[in-house]
Amino acid sequence: MEESVFTKIVKGEIPCYKIYEDDKTLAFLDIHPETPGHTLVIPKVQVDKIYELPEEDYVALLDTARKLSANMEKVLGVRTLWKVIGTDVPHAHIHLMPFDETWTYGREVELLPEEMEELRARLALD
Repeated sequence: MEESVFTKIVKGEIPCYKIYEDDKTLAFLDIHPETPGHTLVIPKVQVDKIYELPEEDYVALLDTARKLSANMEKVLGVRTLWKVIGTDVPHAHIHLMPFDETWTYGREVELLPEEMEELRARLALD
């Protein structure tokens, strides 16, 4: 399988607005966000589908998404939505999206690099 864009981000070959990292997972802001703060949570191992992950990586992915969702709600004051599509990048991932009543499917909000960095700093978990 060819390396995904997410694997290249894990390796540091492509930069990202990192929110969180541990030995099994990485979370970063989506560069084509549907809502401000839209975050991608990925396993470091490249597997196409979430349900194909080894148990340990699956649990780590969900645990990271859970922790980040709770923090996102605390920081931004709105519910966090989870979205799993599975077709846009052949690397398992979960979209975490702060709820926005004006959201429509496929919408993309434009954020300046300074706005992305400000959101990254606010949402980052150490």
